[in-house]
Amino acid sequence: MSQYHRLSFKEREEVSRCLSMQLSYRRIAHVLNRAASTITREVARHSADAKDYRAIPAQKQAVRSAKEPRKRRKLDVNLRLQEAVIKLLHARWSPEQIANRLPILYPDDVTMRISPETIYAYIYVHPRHHLKRKLLFQLRRQHKFRRDKSKERSKSNPIQDYISIDERPAEVEQRRIAGHWEGDLVMGPLNKSAIGTLVERTTRMTLIVKLKGKDAPSVCKAFARKFNSLPEEIKKSLTYDQGQEMAEHKQFTAKTKIKVYFAHPHSPWERGTSENTNSLIRDFFPSGTDFAKVSAYQLKKVERLLNDRPRKVLDFNTPLEVFTRTVALGPRF
Repeated sequence: MSQYHRLSFKEREEVSRCLSMQLSYRRIAHVLNRAASTITREVARHSADAKDYRAIPAQKQAVRSAKEPRKRRKLDVNLRLQEAVIKLLHARWSPEQIANRLPILYPDDVTMRISPETIYAYIYVHPRHHLKRKLLFQLRRQHKFRRDKSKERSKSNPIQDYISIDERPAEVEQRRIAGHWEGDLVMGPLNKSAIGTLVERTTRMTLIVKLKGKDAPSVCKAFARKFNSLPEEIKKSLTYDQGQEMAEHKQFTAKTKIKVYFAHPHSPWERGTSENTNSLIRDFFPSGTDFAKVSAYQLKKVERLLNDRPRKVLDFNTPLEVFTRTVALGPRF
């Protein structure tokens, strides 16, 4: 499609002539090889009624409007604010997170305030060049609730001697006490590689675990090693689905003293925090990523970005901030 140009005086004369002949807007658009909406807006902008439209007054008004200075956008005027917003967009913060975090970061500077809508407008009104493509890439994808077909459960080899989520203490559901986690795997292509994900339900602290394999012994060993690096007061329970990678849950509990509760089959909403966290991780490692080729350094970098990102559910504090305060308070939390 060719680039849009404003109507010329000659085209406006043709519009006036066609209107006098009582042609429809669609027919006029066809004659001028223009969109019908262009003709509709032209007539509405420069006349009260189609019968009142005249080319010369319309042309003069269009010229005056073109010369009037347009209001400069807030992020074009305030370069310090622009720099802060773009930096946080590159860190994969959403416009809402940025807008609500800035007053916390700059409590005494009222110039460092902006609405999410203004940020979205700034991104989308950019010309279609490299900067716009880079900014759009930072926004979350639209398909947030895609089912993972790789998680079909084997009916022939169910998890043995597991504790159902129905027996999980009420304090876990209420999220009043930290230390209760949800776990899962994020799979690579053809289920040949995977990473482990652990998220604390109260603070949303996220741990990404490098796996040597997705078999039960490998997952048990990697998860136990990760949990054993945490303070004791922050390790109470783990909720998991009925995937075979957690078949050694008894060995895991013996190594960590963490009791494992299993959700009902095909019930991802029972581990909603984990499901949401996995979708955030997919922003960085989209479907098709071979996790065998992803380094521990790359995983740690994404983990840090997620834990340093303000969350609405945490009143725009970051998971790391809330987690750190929780560990400092200990059992009193």
